[in-house]
Parts: sequence; structure tokens; C-alpha cells
Amino acid sequence: MVPNRAVLSMYRRRNPFVAHEGVAPLALVAALGTVIILYANPWLALIPAILFVYLFLLFRDPRRPVPAVALGVVSPADGKVVAVEKTEACFLPGETYRIRIRINSFGTYTARSPVEGTVMDLRADAPENVDCPSNALWIKTDEGDDIVLQFHGYRFGIAPRSFVGFGQRIGQGHRCAYLRLAKFADVFMPVTGKVTVAPGDAVLAGSGLLGSVQRQ
Repeated sequence: MVPNRAVLSMYRRRNPFVAHEGVAPLALVAALGTVIILYANPWLALIPAILFVYLFLLFRDPRRPVPAVALGVVSPADGKVVAVEKTEACFLPGETYRIRIRINSFGTYTARSPVEGTVMDLRADAPENVDCPSNALWIKTDEGDDIVLQFHGYRFGIAPRSFVGFGQRIGQGHRCAYLRLAKFADVFMPVTGKVTVAPGDAVLAGSGLLGSVQRQ
């Protein structure tokens, strides 16, 4: 599937302060605070002011430098690594590494792509008899390695939203989805690669190195 120009524009645009999904709520709260200051007790404006700060922290979307590591795999979200294990639960035949990250709710609101590559269609292109969730994001590198990204633990039942399409090229560390308060991020990578993090390590979206798909 080829993404339309609106999606490509959203994907390429640099957000100076907050993610695009946060602009409307922040503007609404700011307008409410202004109305209260002008027409009511100014002290009541503290409530929308506190809410504005909370929303700003929630929707913040800072720029992140991508580490210059050949075939590196970067973290999709700000948070802490809680598990590194081998599993057969997703996409690649046989074992894969699964790196699970507990997402910091006040970290970056926008998830970043772990690697550079092409976005594949799990439903259409996945091998037969392979158990992989249809809501995951599958990226194939130019070297033919497969990386799968999936989020878990949706707060209030609100799932993250991807804004990259099947067949689209995406760069390492580039924005790919809105996290929307998801609790965990799983990164699946080949066991032929190398994992350089351990449980307890803090990582940053787009710049925290999880490992590489370079052959060990």
C-alpha cells in the first residue's frame, strides 16, 4: 500500500514542541484559561494551567539524534528495558530476540522506527503458520533482516496509531506511530543479531541503542 501525500507530510514534518495529536487539546486548554482570566476569577485559571503543563509533558515530541552505528536497532520509545529473551512467538521462523520496554508515559509521545527499511504487510506477506499479531509493525531492512515492533497494555483501551503505510521506506529513528499511553513496547529481532541492553537499562526513543542486526 502506497501512503498518500498527507500521510507522507505528517511523517516527514518535524514537530518543534509537541506531537500533532496534542495541538488541539493544548489549544483548547489555553483558550479556556484565557477565558477564565478575562471573565472570571483569575485564580481559577490555575486549573487549566496545570492541565496545560500535564498535556505538554504528555504530548511532547523532542528531536532525537540517531546513533551512527551500522545496522543498529534503536529503541522505539522512552522507557526502561524489563526483559530480554528468546521466543518463537513472532514472525521469524524459529527463535527471535524479544526486547520488552516499559514505556515512560511522560517520554516522547511519538514512537520511532528501530531500523531503516521498508514497511511490510503482516497480513499479506507473513509466512504461513507463523503466529504474529496483525497490529504489529514489520520492517524489512535492505540486508533482508526482519524487525517487528508491537505495543501492549493500552490505557483506557486506546491503541497506538501508526502513520506509515505498507511499502513505504522509513529511516532509522524516524517517527512511525503515536504511542497514546501504551505501557509496553516489544521489539523482535533475529537471534543472529546482537543485543546490547539488559533489564533495568534506560533507553530513549530514536537514540537509545538496543543492539544490531549485524551477524555475531
